Amino acid sequence: MPTQFLSKLSKNYIELLIDDDEYYDITIEVGEDPNVKIFRAHMSILCYRSPYLRKILASNKNRNKENISHIKLSKISPEVFQIILKYIYGGTLSLSGQDALEILKLLIAAEEMLLQELVDYLQKYFIKNKSEWMEQHFELIHRTSFQSNSLLELQQFCMNFMANSPEKIFKSFDFTSLPEKSLVKLIKRDDLQMKEIEVWEHVLKWGLAQNPTLLPDPDTWSDDDFKKMENTLQHCLSLIRFFSLSSKEFLEKVRPYKSLLKRQFYEDLLNSHLNPNSEPNDNILPPRNIRIESIIDSKIVKNLNIIITISRWIDKLDIRNNFTIFKEPYKFQLLLRGSRDGFTPKKFHELCDDRYNTFTFIKVKGTEEILGGYNPLKWKSSGVVRGETKDSFIFSFKINNIKDAIISYIENPEYAFYNGSNNGPYFGEDLTIFSSNGELKDYNHSYCRKYYYEKKIRDAEGIFSLEDYEVFQITK
Repeated sequence: MPTQFLSKLSKNYIELLIDDDEYYDITIEVGEDPNVKIFRAHMSILCYRSPYLRKILASNKNRNKENISHIKLSKISPEVFQIILKYIYGGTLSLSGQDALEILKLLIAAEEMLLQELVDYLQKYFIKNKSEWMEQHFELIHRTSFQSNSLLELQQFCMNFMANSPEKIFKSFDFTSLPEKSLVKLIKRDDLQMKEIEVWEHVLKWGLAQNPTLLPDPDTWSDDDFKKMENTLQHCLSLIRFFSLSSKEFLEKVRPYKSLLKRQFYEDLLNSHLNPNSEPNDNILPPRNIRIESIIDSKIVKNLNIIITISRWIDKLDIRNNFTIFKEPYKFQLLLRGSRDGFTPKKFHELCDDRYNTFTFIKVKGTEEILGGYNPLKWKSSGVVRGETKDSFIFSFKINNIKDAIISYIENPEYAFYNGSNNGPYFGEDLTIFSSNGELKDYNHSYCRKYYYEKKIRDAEGIFSLEDYEVFQITK
């Protein structure tokens, strides 16, 4: 392999660019008034380094009496072109002292001049070093990247950012200005971190923005109006995961727009809500791959399938039913974590009382077991001791494994749970944690057995050791 002396070669070519008063054969007028500068250069070097300049020079007939060619580049600033010339001649690039906007202008100029090596480098540089600036100026970055087919890495950055942080996008700029191509790419993604009803609502909003004569209320639309909207959204409608919506969302948000959907598709969708045991078609899109951290902040539960299964249990959906796999999970708001907030009944009631729809997860010390229960009513530290509901249940599963999960619904609703100042989460006599030493002392009793609920959830009934526990309130 031959020895390369590129450093000296680069230095000599830079000197040729800067110091040559004799052998240059082209002048380049760069910029617009009042910021214009004339550069001297060499046609042979420009032609071989830039396909864009080669094309311009091949058709250029503008020569002076000294037979020196002259071209104008008005769209590029002299400062940016100076950096590009140093790259063309010496293969060097210095970005020190350049702010992000100037570097973006350099990237745009490099792309226009078909300097793909420089384009690739600058895209990677932006993503690695200027990602926060790009997020703050997302509309500019998005618009710039999709004006060219060469800025693929910036385009991918934009699509990933939109999928992972859609709330930032929809709050930071007018997303209705998105080109249809970008919108389709976004809603096509399985990892788009949005509730499906929000995806549908934003698609409708985008469609209305493309048809400003249409009123927002679909009850006012004529058949022609629906047809116009259908044509606008023709590439989006098939990408909405309609079967992931709840019955309430379907009734309130989809049914008024049923004329936008194909008749058979709408009938299948309606049938899925009226009869969950009906057989879904093979072409139904599954729910998006929502990350577990967007659903629940838990140190105990790490498997999203567990949360999805529990969400179905709340609605008493048989997980063997065909359409339950399309339903989105509830969102879990952390109220208490024992390892963070303490293990006293006092702290439990302070943080969890008067909250409806709470879930408790209990990590059993020394095992992979997680026990828990659901209380649709409110916990209290005083007043009526016994809580009555037919909708509570307790459960158990192994860490990160839903295969052997056990759910046990209440058989005697009047004994579903017990309140009390010394009690933590206390489900009948079946799953309990409490302190016999008073509300200010740590729990010293935790046990599990079958009593008022329909089945036992743990083989080894009786006392167990509590490692940690968490209480969440759930919302749709």
